[in-house]
Amino acid sequence: MTLPEERTIIGALSPSRAGDFMTCPLLYRFRVIDQLPERPSPAAVRGTLVHAVLERLYDLPPAARTVAAARDLLEPEWRRLLAEEPEYAGLFATDEERDAWLARAREMIERYFTLEDPRRLEPAEREMYIEAVLDSGLLLRGYIDRLDVAPTGEVRIVDYKTGSAPGPEFEAKALFQMKFYGLALWRARGVVPRMLQLMYLGSGEVVRYVPDEADLRATERKVEALWAAIDRALRSREWRARRSRLCDWCDHQALCPEFGGTPPPVPDREPRVTLRTGARSATDEL
Repeated sequence: MTLPEERTIIGALSPSRAGDFMTCPLLYRFRVIDQLPERPSPAAVRGTLVHAVLERLYDLPPAARTVAAARDLLEPEWRRLLAEEPEYAGLFATDEERDAWLARAREMIERYFTLEDPRRLEPAEREMYIEAVLDSGLLLRGYIDRLDVAPTGEVRIVDYKTGSAPGPEFEAKALFQMKFYGLALWRARGVVPRMLQLMYLGSGEVVRYVPDEADLRATERKVEALWAAIDRALRSREWRARRSRLCDWCDHQALCPEFGGTPPPVPDREPRVTLRTGARSATDEL
């Protein structure tokens, strides 16, 4: 979309960064304000690889979208990712460890075919970058894995997850991400999605949610309240750590007060708003 030039942008949020702040405000600060480097994790990179294979699968003619064809895409896509991000080669101590990792990715791709038949689908968009500006001036942006449009015009947003379906503690977070996409699509195109669909390739489960306009308005209020909380933290320079089970996967424990660390001084910078980011990163797959 083309953003109106006269619109003042007060800030920007993606589902990933919104999720960071809800999980732990200090994590948001480390990623967005400090921009601290993070090691790519095998799980996140595998998510990137599986997403890439499923995106390429739909380049093939419908009849050619078979399990064998998807398997054949795995190695070339892995080589492409390595060429773009050579540090991924350091994820594995041995060839056996890498091969086991690739085998797990292959299992997820094969499991996808048990959930739907790609020969019967023709996505309208894949890896679709979307931006929308709310009336408040908050810019929403993100990548939608797949957008399906029925002949009758109904829209379905599809997101692939390479983990297992979450328990009640994390299910609301996953649905918030999908409602975020639904809100962005509605504000950008004026269309309320008919369905939000999460496909968990780790466990072979599908979660479907039918939103309505009231859902999306409630999500808009939540997103704007979230941005207000981020803005207060920016002004006060106070970013509180929030301990949870997700701390086990955090790269920043050495700097976190919850683990005896001391954060560095807050940099004199605010989140930089650009109207488009580069390619999706592996951290977006978490």
